[in-house]
Amino acid sequence: MSTSGFEPPTSCMSSKRSPPELRARKGNIVNTSNHKSNFVDYLSIIYYNLYMEIENKNIILKSNLKSFPLINRGKVRDLYDLGDNLLIVSSDRISAYDAVLPSGILAKGEVLTKLSKFWFSLTQDIVQNHFITEKVNEMYPSLNDEMDQVMARSMVVKKAKPLPIECIVRGYITGSGWSEYKKQGTVCGLKLKEGLIESEKLEEPIFTPSTKAEQGEHDENISFEKCSEIVGEEIANKVKDLSIGIYSKARDYAESKGILIADTKFEFGLLDSGEIILIDEVLTPDSSRFWPKSLYEAGRGQQSYDKQFVRDYLTSIGWDKKPPAPELPSDISTKTTEKYIEVLDLLTS
Repeated sequence: MSTSGFEPPTSCMSSKRSPPELRARKGNIVNTSNHKSNFVDYLSIIYYNLYMEIENKNIILKSNLKSFPLINRGKVRDLYDLGDNLLIVSSDRISAYDAVLPSGILAKGEVLTKLSKFWFSLTQDIVQNHFITEKVNEMYPSLNDEMDQVMARSMVVKKAKPLPIECIVRGYITGSGWSEYKKQGTVCGLKLKEGLIESEKLEEPIFTPSTKAEQGEHDENISFEKCSEIVGEEIANKVKDLSIGIYSKARDYAESKGILIADTKFEFGLLDSGEIILIDEVLTPDSSRFWPKSLYEAGRGQQSYDKQFVRDYLTSIGWDKKPPAPELPSDISTKTTEKYIEVLDLLTS
């Protein structure tokens, strides 16, 4: 039980896996953010082998590379200019309600990078993406002296002009969509059939775009008509079709692994040629709701493998969603890491 009064829900761990050898307990974790929990003891339950694949065992709240100029520091990612390409460094920062929390989540950057790479590969038959390589030191040897900041959490990507919208696809009714539906029977202005219950699967996935707010501001759900005004009707229709296509393929794959993808967010960019490509991250616990299929039951909120767990904790302590954001207790941070690593394991093993 957390000292905060918030009790983490029962773990979604698979009971079919056998614990690895307890030699994991002999390891030492260097922690740069005063993360107090004994993470190795915790991971020795079932995650030792997977964890040893995650090379960087420090919490990285922000990178400070000397080799290349910093372009932007977002909610989670730091972006560097490589000349012809870009370097994306996924930190261990976590955001909730459009605010960056002061606490880091161990191994988060590595999980986001590994999962995005996996999904980029799986969906490239639908749309090309910006991924070039995760072997950043081979392509840019000048980074060798800074590998402690980039190892396993970075990728070299193509330069593209981001579209000023976020492309959200919902396959189940939950979150802000459920809140709107209860009031007026719509989600982002789309009229849905009457009588839906919380977490119910929709007959077909729906496209519900939003604005892309600056850090510290809130994204705003918008209608498809407004989306068309912002990016043009042709591009709006294209990213709608691409988003639903990517979601549908990922949904079917994930369900075969025991995971329901309730909703997700995509971002697209334009190359100089005018080609639309998939950018940023894709189908991670930061940008998606992942529910364990075996525990799913419509009519209530669901257990999940994503940062909804952090949102639920922040709600439980009565945070008003205004800065400064609160620190996360060590048990909440540790549990979040567990969820991120387990969903990576389930999807990619």
